[in-house]
Amino acid sequence: MKWTWVLVVVLLSFGSISLGKESLDFPEYDGKDRVHDLNAKNYKSVMKKYDIMVVYYHDHPGSSRAAQRQFDIEELALELAAQVLDEFEDEDIGVGLIDAKHDKAVAKKLVKLLIFVFTDDEVIEYDGELAADTLVEFIYDVLEDPVEIIDNSKELKGFKNIEEDIKLVGYFKSHKSEHFEAYADAAEEFHPHILFYATFSPKVAKALDLKLNEVDFYEPFMDEPVVVPGKPYSEKELVKFIEDHDRPTLRKLQPHNMYEIWEDDVDGEHIIAFAEESDPDGFEFLEILKQVAEDNTDNPDLSIVWIDPDDFPLLLPHWEKTFGIDLSHPQIGVVEADDADSVWLDMDDGEDLPSADELEDWLEDVLSDEIDPDDDDDDDDDDDDDDDDDDDDDDDDDDDDDDDDDDDDDDDDDDDDDDDDDDDDDDDDDDDDDDDNDDDDDDDDDDDDDDDDDDDDDDDDDDDDDDDDDY
Repeated sequence: MKWTWVLVVVLLSFGSISLGKESLDFPEYDGKDRVHDLNAKNYKSVMKKYDIMVVYYHDHPGSSRAAQRQFDIEELALELAAQVLDEFEDEDIGVGLIDAKHDKAVAKKLVKLLIFVFTDDEVIEYDGELAADTLVEFIYDVLEDPVEIIDNSKELKGFKNIEEDIKLVGYFKSHKSEHFEAYADAAEEFHPHILFYATFSPKVAKALDLKLNEVDFYEPFMDEPVVVPGKPYSEKELVKFIEDHDRPTLRKLQPHNMYEIWEDDVDGEHIIAFAEESDPDGFEFLEILKQVAEDNTDNPDLSIVWIDPDDFPLLLPHWEKTFGIDLSHPQIGVVEADDADSVWLDMDDGEDLPSADELEDWLEDVLSDEIDPDDDDDDDDDDDDDDDDDDDDDDDDDDDDDDDDDDDDDDDDDDDDDDDDDDDDDDDDDDDDDDDNDDDDDDDDDDDDDDDDDDDDDDDDDDDDDDDDDY
């Protein structure tokens, strides 16, 4: 009997593991083509079939193998997203492609390398990573109502916990209020990039310190809001205020907004801060950044982009190589948006984090151009000029050395000539002596001649050896 219960427990355990695996299985592409190739002939008919249409306008890959493979990866991501969205029951969602080369007539009003979401009478741009999970998450956000209602204390707590995004909250009498309708219309203009909240509860409004028909604007990572002036507001007034304040002092680069933020540079530069929130040093540095941002929220020229390395694991090697930094420690620097030239604050590998005051001083130097990535380019040019000057000096020295060598050679030649002349004179004297000896000793001519010849040969050999030594 005991063994029977043991067997039952084991079988139940295996069953729970199997069920857990099935519940956590990530979807795999089933091979069915769901992404439409949009062109002038089918564009209108395909768009009519769906409540929401996701369109990717891309460059033609051409004959480049690398470009074709990259496009295949992007198309597969879209196919997987379309497969997941196909199971969504509330809305019919379609996905399509427009080729910049082949479908020019359809794409006249679109921007290449962007994804557009068409819903009702709104066209929403997606400036994030082309990955199936990120894109699907963005589509789900699009499907949400532009304004979320806060009815109780729990929802209010959830609202307060949101700190990484721009958010607005307003207090209105009811859904039917004309002021709420203007607020909701403004929300549609920025949905889902900016979060809009509203409440009709006097208790919630009191907790938020909101007056009737008043709207508060929260920057990311700011505890205190800015009251939108001039209530009650029209839709245009709200839209204008938001457009004038949509560049926060501290903002986070995320997969769904990475290209949008990177294109929004300040005078061609970004102040970039890398900090891993889950790391103690990274968390400490992030708190310093928040304090500096809160103290300087009124400075329109200051905008810091915070990047958590954990959000972009595939980009870490590229960033470390491009910027010449170690991302295992917090970093902050100023980066040229076009060519990625950069200057980074020395923090001794995270061992010497700056105080808020020290960081503010450094930021002031950046904003006043005392710290500028372009200065590094100028220094490189100066180094090149110095190298050229050194080369010129070396050339002059070489020329002088050559002249000295030539003079030495001339002196050697003169000495050699003098030696040759002396040798010739000696030979002549020897010949005269030989002639005199021949006249006096006729009987010994043959012997004397042989001896003289041997002596002459020996003398000549000695002279030749001396000449060789001179050279």
